[in-house]
Amino acid sequence: MSDKIRGALFNALGELDGLTVLDAFAGSGALSFEAVSRGAQSVIAIENDHQAQKTIEANIKALSLISDIKLIKTSAGAWLDTSDETFDVILCDPPYDDLQPNLLIRLAERANPDGLIVYSLPPGTGVPLSITNYKLVTSKDYGDSQLVFYRRIA
Repeated sequence: MSDKIRGALFNALGELDGLTVLDAFAGSGALSFEAVSRGAQSVIAIENDHQAQKTIEANIKALSLISDIKLIKTSAGAWLDTSDETFDVILCDPPYDDLQPNLLIRLAERANPDGLIVYSLPPGTGVPLSITNYKLVTSKDYGDSQLVFYRRIA
């Protein structure tokens, strides 16, 4: 995710005081670190790339965020099969060449009632969330990416 889109994302989210956050495709961990800086109570960062894991782990230690960010070293799909945790905010910035819509839907199911799910996707791509369980809040295009915000209906 570019700096411009990350800035737009967190400007839209605002403060995250006391909220739990899932960063489902952590990459560099930038979303996780920003969420903590915005007041998130805790963040789970899921990443399956070994080099990215090392970078996130080093930054967690360097910034003394061991009690704030938990790094899960596996794929989002594997984690879903072993955990039942739910979150106030779910951030999904999947690899654009392997979106896996079914996985994105399964991740959305981990949102708490009234929780927010945010997808970073290629333009014109959608995630078919059930209209009975989720409400589209907004969608904004940023050139080669779009941010799509859903709220889980309580």
